[in-house]
Amino acid sequence: MLAGTGLSFKSTAPTSVALVQGGTAVAPVGRAKSESVDVVGRARTASTMASSGTKTNTPLVNTAQSITVISRREMDNRGVLSLNQAIRYIAGVLPDQRGATASRYDQFTLRGFTVPIFLDGLKEQASPTGYATAQTDTSRLDRIEVLKGPSSALYGQSSPGGLVALSSKLATADKFYGSLTATGGSFDLYRVDGDIGGWATKDGFVRYRLYGTVNGSDSQLSQTVNRRYSISPTVTFGGDGPTTFTLLGNYQYDPKSGAYGSVPLQGSLKKAAFGYIPRNFYDGERSYEEFDRNHGAITYIFNHEFNKNWSVASRGRYDDIQTKYKSVYNKGVYMDSGYTRHMDLEQLGDFSRGMIFANERMQNLAFDSQVKGRFNTSILHHQLMVGFDYQQSHATEVDGWGDAPGINVLHPLYGQPLTNPPVASNYVTNQHQIGLYAQDQIRIENLYLTGSLRNDWYHSEQNERVSNQRTTESPGQITFRASGLYHFDFGLSPYISYATSFEPQAGLVSNDGGLHKHQADPSMGKQLEGGLKYQIPGLPVLLSAAAFHIEQTGVLVSVPSSDYSTQSGKVHSDGFEFEAHVEAYKGLDVTAAVSTQRVKDDSTGRPLIGANRGNASLFAFYTMQSGRLKGFGFGGGVRHVASSYGGTASYGAVTVPSYTLFDGSISYDMSNLGSSFKGWTLQASVHNLFNKRFVSSCYAGAPYSEWCWYGEQRNAQASVGYTW
Repeated sequence: MLAGTGLSFKSTAPTSVALVQGGTAVAPVGRAKSESVDVVGRARTASTMASSGTKTNTPLVNTAQSITVISRREMDNRGVLSLNQAIRYIAGVLPDQRGATASRYDQFTLRGFTVPIFLDGLKEQASPTGYATAQTDTSRLDRIEVLKGPSSALYGQSSPGGLVALSSKLATADKFYGSLTATGGSFDLYRVDGDIGGWATKDGFVRYRLYGTVNGSDSQLSQTVNRRYSISPTVTFGGDGPTTFTLLGNYQYDPKSGAYGSVPLQGSLKKAAFGYIPRNFYDGERSYEEFDRNHGAITYIFNHEFNKNWSVASRGRYDDIQTKYKSVYNKGVYMDSGYTRHMDLEQLGDFSRGMIFANERMQNLAFDSQVKGRFNTSILHHQLMVGFDYQQSHATEVDGWGDAPGINVLHPLYGQPLTNPPVASNYVTNQHQIGLYAQDQIRIENLYLTGSLRNDWYHSEQNERVSNQRTTESPGQITFRASGLYHFDFGLSPYISYATSFEPQAGLVSNDGGLHKHQADPSMGKQLEGGLKYQIPGLPVLLSAAAFHIEQTGVLVSVPSSDYSTQSGKVHSDGFEFEAHVEAYKGLDVTAAVSTQRVKDDSTGRPLIGANRGNASLFAFYTMQSGRLKGFGFGGGVRHVASSYGGTASYGAVTVPSYTLFDGSISYDMSNLGSSFKGWTLQASVHNLFNKRFVSSCYAGAPYSEWCWYGEQRNAQASVGYTW
């Protein structure tokens, strides 16, 4: 962002930075009007800053928790078009949990756990029973922050693995700006992205921005396609004044979203008698396949500064998501009507299929408000925050499922007669969460102490009208976090932190063999993390290393041949991570990551399904700064994903092998050809450069299902864009 200016960022306080030139601070930017450093602020944030860890703008080198920032610049350099593509170069992540086929959702694990997604500081609430879950098009994002470890002390119910915080593109301080980009690529990819914004009034008091995209492609599976239309208008009142109010709207329509299909384990992960199943094998029925998603949302963001020390902030969002889902899918095994498995027929390529439909609607409300203040008590410099948040959702779902004619993976016969399954469930679910929290960030010279405390009240009521069953949950939970960090003058920051989390879970529990049953209590998470961070003074170079131990207790363990569970489960996750980030330093951008982790479920003695042993990656991109090739950028990356656990198959535990892939990217700023080309840019990228065939994940629950998903084939794209 500061390339060519001679300026860089330097930490000056617990929650601020300064612009420096030659080692001398020239302007404070922690509160600067032209360079807001809020994760949902008015201008692009420095990649060495983050707000997801503390809900305040804090340099990463002063934050006692592992956080990875993915900037808009990095996403553009790598040609990112989805969240799974964005997080592939982060330590501790297992991306693409449903391979390259079921791309309608963002499914991945962090430190061995699935994690929630937040957009503009507010949780994207997922369907409690089915498929009405939002997916944000990454082209409308300004940055992504990946917060690792328990975070309930600020965010309420959450995963022990952490969370992902997305930030939308909002109006900036520029008087008039915009861009138009056309992209084409593999699988008949097409997309057009438009972005325009500026001042709506002469003094800049009212500012606007409008982003939109039309895109589509064929899926990696034959006979399936993706289509998306999205528009996001935003207007900000207040300009650079102490009070701003932003309205952000979004409407996204996904009339087609490929298929959720898989391939049987035999013939993908394991070679069958017939060989291997083609990577484009489609297990469904085109005439029946449907996934239609409408998502509308409106968000407000309010900020008011009383003075240089005290401020108040509030944000809220209303979401309305409607989905229509129909699918025919393979079961990964061949099983007759008497539920007897025939592995001999599987070796000939014959597999059973099922079918499902679900019509859903989910309406969500979310609010989060804080009062923030800076003050001193003797030698203690405080940044205090007190907050309140509220979440509410109302979800309905009518679904049904049944059997469909089988399929031979070598000679698929499509168009067989189908009978719509009867209605099996009719759910109405209401949920709400109230949270009160407080946090104090204390600085004593170079020592940074942070304490966070929160109390949550959660209530859920679910009515299933077909069976006339009603279940309720009303847990309350206190969570906290405590951390300490010391920032040496030469840039090194050792730290240690302890944090807790809770996560509601649905199901009946009995501790006396089924005589008495009650709704499950939330699972509890806790983490001890210690690490080192080092930011080279005056340079946008950040190195970080962390070791962690996570425990999740109170996990449900099913009791065979019963309708209840026990809460005796316990999951451990232990690991080490290292990351290095360089952004826009003399034309060079680098992101590197290495992680190793061991995740174990005590109830099974095995890892969690989808947990892997770690990863390693490196991506570098260099833009020529002078000479005849000035403006030409080129780069590449290598990413290695260690083996993961895929459940239990007929032969025993399923291990998904490790894989190593290569990516490449080039770009050219055409303004270097002459003034008539000013604003024009060419860009091209390719994922899985050598078209490696690999299985990205499996989910086996023998004898009833053994599914796997192929990873992304070579996928290339090129774009031409004009910016003003």
